[in-house]
Amino acid sequence: MKKLFCFRGGTAVRRSERASMADWCVFCPIARRDPACSTVLLYSDDRVMAFKDINPSAFRHYLVIPIEHIPTVNNLQRTTEDHQLVSHMLAVGRDLLNRDAPNSEEHRFGFHQPPFNSVDHLHLHCLALPFTPSWRQVKYTPLGPLGGFIEAESLLERIHP
Repeated sequence: MKKLFCFRGGTAVRRSERASMADWCVFCPIARRDPACSTVLLYSDDRVMAFKDINPSAFRHYLVIPIEHIPTVNNLQRTTEDHQLVSHMLAVGRDLLNRDAPNSEEHRFGFHQPPFNSVDHLHLHCLALPFTPSWRQVKYTPLGPLGGFIEAESLLERIHP
């Protein structure tokens, strides 16, 4: 049976352990354009890729991932490099939703924080609302000190050099 999600058991990975690809990660075959991968890309450049979420929670639900394997938002640091990466991911997501869902009631962009992330490869959720079904909005709600979902703009403030 093919593994759909990769869990690392909450293991923290230091920045020095970031890699271009990780053998156990479900998103890395997409990033390396593995011939066996059937994911249709909506956008691709030398730093990021974007594609539709396989289990959408909204009218439009895209994911933007870095090509470099970065496990979670906790692995981002207050550096120009990380800030520019997240800014670029957000710009790509905004462009896609502005193109594909310009009349949506709202666009929302953010990341799940451990332990609420299901895949240990940094990925920006780009949501054109409404949520479908509506109860899924719970997954995309910030939970204050508990973590949960962090909006992209808040993450950018947190990692601003």
